[in-house]
Amino acid sequence: MSEPSFRDYLYPPDHPRVAQIRGLDARGYAEAAKTDSFAGPMIRGWEILYPQPFTGVTSDGVVRPGLYPLKPAAAGEEAPLAAMVAAARKLLETLTPDQAGQLCYDVDAHEWQSWANPEFMQHDTGLRLDELDLDVRELILAVLQVSLSPAGLELVRNLMRINGFLGELVELPGLMNEYSYNFALYGEPSETAPWGWQLFGHHVALNVLVAGTQLVVSPVFLGAEPDSIDAGPHRGVKVFKERIALARRLMASLPRPLQDKATVFAHMQDPAMPEGRLHPGDERHLAGCFQDNRVIPYEGIPVSAMPAAARTILDELVEDFIALLPDGPRMARRREIVAHWDETWFCWIGGWEAEDAFYFRLQSPVLIMELDHHTGVFLSNDTPAPFHMHTVMRTPNGNDYGRALVGQALRVADRAAVPETSRPR
Repeated sequence: MSEPSFRDYLYPPDHPRVAQIRGLDARGYAEAAKTDSFAGPMIRGWEILYPQPFTGVTSDGVVRPGLYPLKPAAAGEEAPLAAMVAAARKLLETLTPDQAGQLCYDVDAHEWQSWANPEFMQHDTGLRLDELDLDVRELILAVLQVSLSPAGLELVRNLMRINGFLGELVELPGLMNEYSYNFALYGEPSETAPWGWQLFGHHVALNVLVAGTQLVVSPVFLGAEPDSIDAGPHRGVKVFKERIALARRLMASLPRPLQDKATVFAHMQDPAMPEGRLHPGDERHLAGCFQDNRVIPYEGIPVSAMPAAARTILDELVEDFIALLPDGPRMARRREIVAHWDETWFCWIGGWEAEDAFYFRLQSPVLIMELDHHTGVFLSNDTPAPFHMHTVMRTPNGNDYGRALVGQALRVADRAAVPETSRPR
């Protein structure tokens, strides 16, 4: 059986789902979404979570200390620091004072936590790309280019293009287009002090922090509805095909007893799920926007129980998730993940045949990786489908947004600012 086509699920142009919001831009829909039957409850739930001070995602409610020391990156694992600083400074030099005021926040600002992946703009953080002149927009994209790997940049840009393609399909280009994303800078671009940037909007959210020569890219949210472009100038673009194929192969490679133990629910919309397990927007994934302090217990099977063939596929799957990092930081991130294999757990929901929708999570003290197939938002499928997915990657125990590194750096700076004679003995 072949996978279903997204075109089978296009709403008619006069359907209320799209007709009622036609003509709105992001700011107009930001207000309309508050009373929308789908978006409104999500917004109200997230409004409760957003003000909470950051502690970090944990497995048991207790942040594990000592996982993220502030020190120079190992040789060959350094961030592309000079290029990142130069690109960010060039952007700042081009902005008007008002634009710079909108763009820039303190490195430990709470606004880091304002990112969201839906099409409605819940928080107007930073500058919005589709409201900027082309030259400024290109300079922002240049910051992305030097901070990510070529493959990572290509994936992000393709997801942005798919967003524009979806906007054209449902005739909502003011709401969803290739540049309907917010961009913000945190801290002063520096080769010594921590700073970073953030891009977020529909199905794309990146949070990038550099501290000395260490690079943290987390949280990451990348998704698509649909997962391909079949018309127009970007025809032929497809995303996440390899990632999904690897996940299916991984599950299929497990012996039946391990498949059974890994599967926490047999069906994507399973009656056995407890109340609250299926979120109206996030569906099955747990580590999305505004979940910075969520307690996510380990589930499924330990990676140490997997046979060698499955571990090999798992290595490829992890590599696919972290491929957006530049070479050096990707090596560092992989080493960090591998160091905790003995504390890593894998779980699954759904089937794993070629047409099945599914969810999985890989979780350790330093990693959360999720992939979840979803029902339609701007397409009409009322069950999860392979052409709409969300993927999430986080750094638990306090280092999302590089916050563990930032905290250490700020404490060092504060100590250095205190005169020697004033320090306690």
